Amino acid sequence: MQGNLPPEAQEKLEELQDLQETAQTVSTQKQQAETQLNEAKAALEELDEIDEDTTMYREVGELLVQTEYDEAEDDLSEKVDNLELRVETLQKQEERVQEQFEDLQQELQEMLGGGGGAGGPAPGGMGPGGA
Repeated sequence: MQGNLPPEAQEKLEELQDLQETAQTVSTQKQQAETQLNEAKAALEELDEIDEDTTMYREVGELLVQTEYDEAEDDLSEKVDNLELRVETLQKQEERVQEQFEDLQQELQEMLGGGGGAGGPAPGGMGPGGA
């Protein structure tokens, strides 16, 4: 079908496909950041259960290096804060991409004479985040 599309519609379709790829990339990054955030929060909670005098080690590359309780707690707290910010940023980016996708999808439908609004799937596939 793509061979029969007017050049403007073909361009919009390519933009839709690019946005869909972007949405998938952002979604994957967000999932990874959420996983890291959950792991860091769990480690921080576990740290609360440990006596402050316990000998602790942290991983540095291939090595385990002794560390102080306060340093480990500060590092984990900072990591949690950074990951929360990262997840929030990716969430906003995901929403922006979804909005752009829907707008572009509607433009394409109007261009092709459908004019039916944003209810159906994009020509040739699903919206971003659809699997």
